[in-house]
Order: sequence, then structure tokens, then C-alpha cells
Amino acid sequence: MKPIEMLIPKERIGVLIGKNGETKRKIQKVTQTEITIDSKTGQVTIKPQNQQGAINMLTVKSIVTAIARGFSPEKAMKLLNEEIILEIIDLEAQIGKSRNTLTRIKGRIIGKNGKTRQTIEQYTSTHLSIYGKTVSIIGDYQDVLDAKKAIQLIINGASHGAVYAYLEKKAREKQSKEMRTFKISDKI
Repeated sequence: MKPIEMLIPKERIGVLIGKNGETKRKIQKVTQTEITIDSKTGQVTIKPQNQQGAINMLTVKSIVTAIARGFSPEKAMKLLNEEIILEIIDLEAQIGKSRNTLTRIKGRIIGKNGKTRQTIEQYTSTHLSIYGKTVSIIGDYQDVLDAKKAIQLIINGASHGAVYAYLEKKAREKQSKEMRTFKISDKI
């Protein structure tokens, strides 16, 4: 299988490697892959060690991408669960290259003292990283869709109150669905 090559920001190389190479070794061991990192350029190469490693290469790419987009290795490693996905929203593609607009939108997504970000994470059971010109989300598929919709509402200028109301509604729907599933499984 052909190796996967990618570039990561130089300031995230140390996070990917970890203290004494611990993070890199852990990813390699769990996924049965080999990761080579060029500290000067940020070039990362992922190769399989065996057949299982070949199967895991795209997962490793997602983990490396998550770390590159500002997530801690612990949160990025959640992507080992095949029900967990990574979604990256390119803010610049949506709002243009204006530095002031980008800063304002990122500030709205984070909220005062991180309140908006925390609220989105709590209601959707996701993890967010606002890094550079992107907002990244880690979580299960439906939760990521809900978090992405909330972020999209903020980008489009919705009030924080409207976003919180949307999140509360989605959380109630999810809880109601889980209760129905629980009741059905009780009858089985």
C-alpha cells in the first residue's frame, strides 16, 4: 500500500511526537503503522507495518489531522472508534479572507470566557478546536452534524440565544429518542 503523506503546522509537530516520543509511539503501536515526521518541514509520512496497519492508515491520517488542527492527542485518539468522525469547517472558504471578520467569527464561536464553545460541546457531546482558519469537530456522526449546524448558525449571524435554543431542541430530541430506544429494549 502506498504511504500517506501530509503536512502539519510546525507548531503542532511537538504535540504529535509527544514527550520523549510517547504520543507517536502510542499511535504507531495501537494502529500498527509507522509514522515519520520531518521536524523542519512538518511533512508526515504514514506507512503500514502489516495488513492491519494498512487498514488503519486512514484512521491514523484522521488522528494526525486532528492533532494538526489543535486537538490534544487524547481527544484525537477518540477517532480510533470507527463511530467517531472528524469534521473540519474552513472558515476562510465561507467568510472570505478578511482578518477582522475571521477574528470576529472565531470570537463568536468561542464566546465570552469560552461559553459558546462549551455549550456546543456539552449539548452535542463533541469536542471543538478553533485553530487557524478552521473549526474542527470530533464526535459521532449525528452529534457532529448538530454541532456543525450550530457553528453554521453563528457564522451566518444568528444570535447566541437562537443557537442555544437550537442546541437545547436537538438535545431534547436526542434524549427522547434514547428513551424510546430504552423502553423498546426493556420489552425485548
